[in-house]
Amino acid sequence: MRWATYISPTDGAEHAGLLRSGSLHGMPPGVALIDLLGELASAGRRALADPWEVVAESAVTLRAPIPVPPSMRDFYAFEEHVVTARRARGLEPEPDWYELPVFYFSNPAAVLGPYDPVPISPGSQRFDYELEIAAVVGRGGSDLRPDEAESHIAGYMVCGDWSARDLQRREMQLGLGPAKGKDGATSLGPYLVTPDELADRRSGRAYDLRMTASVNGKPYSAGTFADIYWTYGEMLAYASRGTRLVPGDVIGSGTVGTGCILELSLVHGEEAYRWLRPGDRVRLEVERLGHIEAEIQPSRPVIPLR
Repeated sequence: MRWATYISPTDGAEHAGLLRSGSLHGMPPGVALIDLLGELASAGRRALADPWEVVAESAVTLRAPIPVPPSMRDFYAFEEHVVTARRARGLEPEPDWYELPVFYFSNPAAVLGPYDPVPISPGSQRFDYELEIAAVVGRGGSDLRPDEAESHIAGYMVCGDWSARDLQRREMQLGLGPAKGKDGATSLGPYLVTPDELADRRSGRAYDLRMTASVNGKPYSAGTFADIYWTYGEMLAYASRGTRLVPGDVIGSGTVGTGCILELSLVHGEEAYRWLRPGDRVRLEVERLGHIEAEIQPSRPVIPLR
């Protein structure tokens, strides 16, 4: 199943809808997708049998599937990205990376839809995309086991993690962060795709789904979800350790190998892969999950602190 949150042309409000044959079968007003995560199969049957409306996909504005998640954790799970970026700076991967599937908390209030414009973070001159996949928790739980945790996933979607690299670097030199380097925008969508839609592409630790990125039509990034080092079962188990995951929590995979300008410019130089500028169009695509596409907009002015 492919679920969306969309703005209905009928009443101008947000609705959850199931995509089928190019049309969205909408749920009644007041029924949000986050409310259905634990029962998507039965909700899908209701949506098809007795939809509140049926509207063409091309006639609606898509929001992020979960417009305001309860929480957002972004992991660092692709080995190629870690190894390439560190070795380009003359460093080896930290041994603990192979012991801890580390993550940071991102900003639920900064979630954008799949085709919304993305403003550059105030003060940044090195603005970047990160090509990722995100999972949405469908069933909550604490202290999950890795072999059971993946069954708590309601579905997957494309994730664009927008990063102000210059701000991120300064913050993390102080022993905390990322903070303002990462909290300006996260694009999610276009659909929440349930795991059964991907089952035939199961491969290794994940799924054999090609991931690509382009800037102004020029190919930049190419990788596959199957190359992930930490499984989603392991990531959810770690995230739930000593705490609780709840339905709607978003779990980002981290950047696929070659999946950001930072990595590409370290290897090939900033002349070949420059930082994003206003007017650039970035397309991030994952096979079977769809794509997100954003126009980069100028930043707001920096308000001095003192």
